[in-house]
Amino acid sequence: MAEHIVGPVADFPPGTHRVVQVGRIEIGIFNVDGAFHALPNICPHQFGPLCEGTVNGTTACSAVTGWQFAWVRQGEVVTCPWHGIEFDIATGQALASPRLKVRKYTVAVEEGYVKVSVG
Repeated sequence: MAEHIVGPVADFPPGTHRVVQVGRIEIGIFNVDGAFHALPNICPHQFGPLCEGTVNGTTACSAVTGWQFAWVRQGEVVTCPWHGIEFDIATGQALASPRLKVRKYTVAVEEGYVKVSVG
């Protein structure tokens, strides 16, 4: 695995994300409440630019919400801008289908810089 510095931590404040170029790969770097995550900027559905989508939450209806629809997981879900498929930023798993998942890249913070391992 090759490590690549993608920028200073200050370029990725909590609650933000941006797409960076690492070699020939575009990777979305997400800061979710101080935890860094990295996903490929490609949706497995039809190869749309996943990480250029919005980061929000999602709706859920379960016993936890009293069987009422509720807005949950704010800031933890990225939505593909092409077809609206939602992905868990921490796991890369699509919320609507267990068959859709994107790879996760390892992210580390060292000496004030965000590094991504690719390979």
